[in-house]
Amino acid sequence: MTYAITQTCCNDATCVAVCPVNCIHPTPEERAFGSTEMLHIDPRACIDCGACADACPVDAIFPVDSLSAGQREYADINAAYYEGAEPLAAEVGGPNFHAWGEPVFERSLPSDFGPLRVAVVGTGPAGMYAAQDLLLHTAAEVTLIDRLPVAGGLVRYGVAPDHPATKKVGDTFSRFHSHPRVRMHLGIEVGRDVTAEELSAHHDAVIYAVGASTDRRLGVPGEDEPGCLSATAFVAWYNAHPEAVAQGVDLSAERVVVVGNGNVALDVARILVADPEALAATDIAAHALHALRASRVREVVVLGRRGPEDAAYTRSELLALKHVPGVELVVDDHDPRTAAAIDAAGAGDRAGVLKGLARVRTDAASLTGGERRIVLRFHSEVVEIRGEGGGVRSVRVTDGGGDGGDGGTADLGAGLLLRAIGYRGLPVPGLPFDEASGTVPHEGGWVAGVPGSYVVGWIKRGPSGGIGANRTCAAETVGTLLADAVAGELPAPTGDARAFRRLARQRNRRVVDARGLAAIDRAERDRGRRDGRPRVKLATVEELVATARSGRLLRLTR
Repeated sequence: MTYAITQTCCNDATCVAVCPVNCIHPTPEERAFGSTEMLHIDPRACIDCGACADACPVDAIFPVDSLSAGQREYADINAAYYEGAEPLAAEVGGPNFHAWGEPVFERSLPSDFGPLRVAVVGTGPAGMYAAQDLLLHTAAEVTLIDRLPVAGGLVRYGVAPDHPATKKVGDTFSRFHSHPRVRMHLGIEVGRDVTAEELSAHHDAVIYAVGASTDRRLGVPGEDEPGCLSATAFVAWYNAHPEAVAQGVDLSAERVVVVGNGNVALDVARILVADPEALAATDIAAHALHALRASRVREVVVLGRRGPEDAAYTRSELLALKHVPGVELVVDDHDPRTAAAIDAAGAGDRAGVLKGLARVRTDAASLTGGERRIVLRFHSEVVEIRGEGGGVRSVRVTDGGGDGGDGGTADLGAGLLLRAIGYRGLPVPGLPFDEASGTVPHEGGWVAGVPGSYVVGWIKRGPSGGIGANRTCAAETVGTLLADAVAGELPAPTGDARAFRRLARQRNRRVVDARGLAAIDRAERDRGRRDGRPRVKLATVEELVATARSGRLLRLTR
């Protein structure tokens, strides 16, 4: 029996580090690392020890013979990665099952290297991987800062609620929230409460992990109609983000159009047609669950500008979409290029996953019957969004088949449009910003021209890569920071940790610390237990701050 890596692989390579026979690839040292959608276990070399499954932070690794019907394809995906490759050679005369490369020690700190005081702005995966690196490999003191009064970032507010295994990576990060060398200041925004200069004045270095919090626009007529939203806003709504409008999404129409064909587009499409009672067992926002129970949506049309061979979603997410209970996945064959690409695709190609799916035509007509389905429509772009009575009523799209609408266009009746065509970073006050890429210019993570300031994650490299990609990204940034420290290039701070704490609380009296965060976690889990759910999230800043304060005061009075 061997093990296989499945859909929720986070690519952070924790499993690679614990494998005793070097059978998981690509490793961080290999060129393909970061370009593959997931890691793969070689079934010819796996010795069934289970170390990888124990170490996996997102529960993505299982014995092949225990895979469910919907997961069995992943055993083939793992095996196919090694087809045609030579098995790893055994070490001659040695105890190892396979040959290993020479050990590499990328960092070498002087024996008298003193502890640094580093601020990390952002508590999502990028920021927490950076904090973890510093805490595990140096004696650094870390100040965690977030503009929201709760930690988690993308893990809390970006991962779909029906992907609970992916959210488990948050457990790995949360153990550092109460680390003795960590100080937490949640609810503090750089540029509003403190300046970048003040932050630098109290720390040896500052790492900005602020992500890409806004979205890209379509640039078509009607985009500002009510009922035309960003996927960013919709994801925030169903994940109980405190800046989302709790009652702000109208699900009274039978059809929704989602523009984009990345993993986020698949996430929102799946949530829109998923069984609400299945979602009731997740941490989805209470207001979103209520709206989805009353929803009339039965069809989601996912528009892709290019063909199925060039789709941006991963094969693993598309495979999972084929197995959503009660939901049919179909392909719109309005353009002959779509069918041709699917028919010509190999088993390992993205388009090949679509073989065997029903092919349909979508038009302006309403649906018949009670089925729920997701329609993948390729070679199609939005031309215009048409509204009536204060909402979206139809979406005009290009029609490659030439038989739907005037001049190669077709009208799709829809009451909601979600654009999922990419995220974009926003400027950080006090740092340079590249408007074209939506990132902060950097050299190996160091903010160009700003000594002691660094970036990590999407604000550094743009909105690419999943959760695990931030681990190697953080390693590069922390490596650059430590090299600068050893070289004496970090400016000396003028204030200490206590002075910064006083400054933060003078500027914002609602700062949440580690004890307050623990109180929020307890309250949400308690609410979840009452409803038979893992947690019920507090959905407003006021609720979060009040719970943090009440929980902290309760502990102090015991």
